[in-house]
Amino acid sequence: MKTQAELRTQLKQIDHKGYKAYKVLEGEYDFGVYRLCIDHVQGDPFATPSRVRIVYRNQGNIPEQYFGTKHRRIAVEDYLLRCLHRALRSGDGRAAKGSGKSGLVTACRVGQEILETTAMHISKEAIEARIEVGFPAFGRTIAAEELSQILFRQLPDLAQKCFRMEPRMKQDLDKVTALADDQQFIREALSAHNLAAFVADGSILPRESGVSQRPLKEAVVFKSPDSLAITLNLPHKGEVRGMGIRRGITVIAGGGFHGKSTLLKALERGVYNHIAGDGRELVITDETAFKLRAEENRCIHDTDISMFINNLPMRSDTTRFHTENASGSTSQAANTVEALAAGSTVLLIDEDTSATNFMVRDTRMAKLVSDEKEPITPFIRKIRSLYQDLGISTILVAGSSGDYLSVADTVLQMDCYETKDVTARAKELAAELIEEKVQKSDWVKKTVRKKQIEKARTHGWDTISLDKNEIDLRYLEQIVGESQTAALAYIMQYALDRMADGKKAIPQLAKEASDKLEKEGILALTPRNYGTGPAAYVRRQEILACLARYRML
Repeated sequence: MKTQAELRTQLKQIDHKGYKAYKVLEGEYDFGVYRLCIDHVQGDPFATPSRVRIVYRNQGNIPEQYFGTKHRRIAVEDYLLRCLHRALRSGDGRAAKGSGKSGLVTACRVGQEILETTAMHISKEAIEARIEVGFPAFGRTIAAEELSQILFRQLPDLAQKCFRMEPRMKQDLDKVTALADDQQFIREALSAHNLAAFVADGSILPRESGVSQRPLKEAVVFKSPDSLAITLNLPHKGEVRGMGIRRGITVIAGGGFHGKSTLLKALERGVYNHIAGDGRELVITDETAFKLRAEENRCIHDTDISMFINNLPMRSDTTRFHTENASGSTSQAANTVEALAAGSTVLLIDEDTSATNFMVRDTRMAKLVSDEKEPITPFIRKIRSLYQDLGISTILVAGSSGDYLSVADTVLQMDCYETKDVTARAKELAAELIEEKVQKSDWVKKTVRKKQIEKARTHGWDTISLDKNEIDLRYLEQIVGESQTAALAYIMQYALDRMADGKKAIPQLAKEASDKLEKEGILALTPRNYGTGPAAYVRRQEILACLARYRML
């Protein structure tokens, strides 16, 4: 390990040289209370910023009681990352001048969700922060004095402000870990109470706007109907009353703009924990819950959609269905069986984003076109067997299709954002429907060959490119940020190169990658220079969905 003095000497030696001379700085340097690690130097001032780590000594600093369990550790790491962001914002995140990205200092973006990321890690020995630094230049000439300001002034200040334990930090950590304990308690209580989700009274579900996840000011506060209310005695907050959504089939009805989709979206995001003040911090959904929708033009690889689609013209084999451009109904059928193959036990569906012919079949149309002439068996005929025979619950928003009232165990009505239990009234209106049995299957049969990917890149939060082949993730609605998209790019590259062998099918490959992530952390699947950006935890459901949408399989 080199010293600060050696780093200063190196900077002086390369001052005013060509930009590539910065490469000599790669290595580790002793800054006393922390080590500065320059892992990767960008090749150009306009390129992705350089990768730098601050490894702060933690012995006797933040006690292990705050991060001794996984859920606490993730919450504390999230808190420290947010502290780092606040410190960067207060200094404008730019301590030096120059061309391109000169002087830019950034870290992994954070949203309302609490996710494990590559950007921060805490242990008994150290707090390790990964940041991106734009090494300064004028034109393409090294500006060593500008970089000195960052390395010897800004970063030491950041380390002391963000990582040194002080009374204010202790108070914050007590609150952060208390909330994490309460959230974990509810997650574990879902199974004990046979619930798919829990929504605490007092939650604020509406968001500020369609492009913001912050809570809406002056929104209607959530309150559970008495018939569905349960009270949980949380470790820190004590007794909390809320709505328990029981496993089975739950239909959310109501007029337009009354809050149906708002409730469903809160449940979608409830697979992740949220920060205090978000309004949804005690909205907790089964971690395997997956949002289904139609997705026209996606590719499908050797997938058994015969549960829903059979007897296609030209005698296409729907037990190993393959297409480069799926229709609305075939895409939603594939999305459904892929979710089951990924281990989801709760399906989330909004009628507005579903294929109508996949969801229901009007009785009069059924009389006109007989079952023998109709290839699609609608989801409504399978929904009860999915739960009774396979244990798969469904939470469905239905604004216009009354047929689903006939199969529902619970019917909620959203009325001006107030939730009402109208199950009894719905049963009075229900009509008898035809139901069909579902049998377990190896739904996704496509085996994956080993494939070396030279470059994995992301384009925003919704597109991955592996070499020159893009994967469209726009319709995976539970991806909450670019860092998760980056993680999927790294996982795809790792899985295709190191795990695929031509024998493993997509679900097995997704499970192995997910198991490695759970056991070893996201860093185990991330390249050393994490060139496409910092990464955050993703679920097996998104990993499988990403593999299934890769056309080059």
